[in-house]
Amino acid sequence: MPFAPSPGEHAFQALRDVRHEPLWLADPHRPPAREPLADRIHADIAVVGGGLTGLWTALRAKERDPGAEVVLVEGDRVGNAASGRNGGFVAASITHGVGNGIQRWPDQFGELHRLGLENLSGIEDTIERYGIDCHYERPGDLWVATEEYQIDGLRTGVAEAHEYGVDVEFLDGDMTRKLVDSPTYLAAVRDPDVGLVDPARLCWGLARAAESIGVRIFEHSPVLGVDRAGEGLAVRTYSGAVLAKHVALATAAHAPLLERIRAYVVPVFDHVVATAPLPDDVLAELGWASREGISDSGNQFHYYRLTHDNRIVWGGYDAVYKRGERPGSDLERDDFLTARLVRHLHDTFPAVADVPIEFAWAGAIDTCSRFSAFWGSAYGGRLAYCVGFTGLGVGASRFGADTMLDLVWGLDTERTRLKMVRSKPLPFPPEPIRQVVIDVTRKSLADADADAGKRNLWLRTLDRMGLGFDS
Repeated sequence: MPFAPSPGEHAFQALRDVRHEPLWLADPHRPPAREPLADRIHADIAVVGGGLTGLWTALRAKERDPGAEVVLVEGDRVGNAASGRNGGFVAASITHGVGNGIQRWPDQFGELHRLGLENLSGIEDTIERYGIDCHYERPGDLWVATEEYQIDGLRTGVAEAHEYGVDVEFLDGDMTRKLVDSPTYLAAVRDPDVGLVDPARLCWGLARAAESIGVRIFEHSPVLGVDRAGEGLAVRTYSGAVLAKHVALATAAHAPLLERIRAYVVPVFDHVVATAPLPDDVLAELGWASREGISDSGNQFHYYRLTHDNRIVWGGYDAVYKRGERPGSDLERDDFLTARLVRHLHDTFPAVADVPIEFAWAGAIDTCSRFSAFWGSAYGGRLAYCVGFTGLGVGASRFGADTMLDLVWGLDTERTRLKMVRSKPLPFPPEPIRQVVIDVTRKSLADADADAGKRNLWLRTLDRMGLGFDS
């Protein structure tokens, strides 16, 4: 049966004492805020944005060129937006999954897969080398089928992945339920190359690591604009400026500082809940001893995982877009969508139905039509940007950062020669058509999930055009 379209009373009851804030950012060990930029300073490279992409860019810039003066400016707090609000899945994929990568870049996918594995190893090495306490583990990931029609799709995906040397495994229903016991599971694909992390702690750890090797970080310093300044660029804030030779933009779903980015990215809001720590008897009933992250296979899919203290973090399903809304919007709280998520959690794991929901939140995802990051430059190559991860950026952000540095430094590398890096996604239409197109697409995806995956003419047309909309 498809997931219920509406929440029940029990779901609302489970939210009675919920805290409307991200679990990860509610950590009492969150570091104090840094001082804002309050002067005009000079840098070799200025990084705009204190999420994962910006933090990786600053850290990697200093690691790759220890003599460079690197400054990062963040409008709020490090990790406060999408980077501290996601599910914490650290995938090796830099193409938003194997299927998406093969479909879009089949002749280079082997190279993309290898680079993704190297990128994941680089993340793990950084966490170990700098002693970042972010509860990282690498249990792998399960894509589960909850409808009969999805099983053949999983089998086909595994066969295709094997042709490219990707190490994934098909599991039948019995094998899947031995790993995690849900009455909804019919089959799964296991991917071993996925880690899990507390994403906010990863952000805070990367910031500390960057500062330890000389990067300067300023918080509460919203950037008003980037302008030419002599032979370089000026990154202007309310109370200061960074005069830099090069600028790297890592602003995700926030209002872009370059108008050209606006056509390619829409901010969509993704909702998440977190339970209280599971009692031992409930955890034993679920199994889940190997602690894989899990996603289901619908167009409107859920992602979920255990935390280090055995909470379930459960998110996804619907991606909400409303013209003009950005991070900090009222769309970050929606009691109906949150309660519906809770009902879906209870449908999947009935044993969890009496465990309270302690946290509920949402974050804005930088969504593009090809689902994976894209890059570009401006000001004669002195500025580079990376955006569009579409919800799978915790791992891919490091690759995005290194590629952005290659571009802004004018380097000819294996990364910059990739078709993925040299191309752009198809743009979204302008408003007000954009809102209509996204609303029609969301409804069509929901209808497909309710009708055994059958895609209507609208979705088939988008498929032929290489367009998509996803959370």
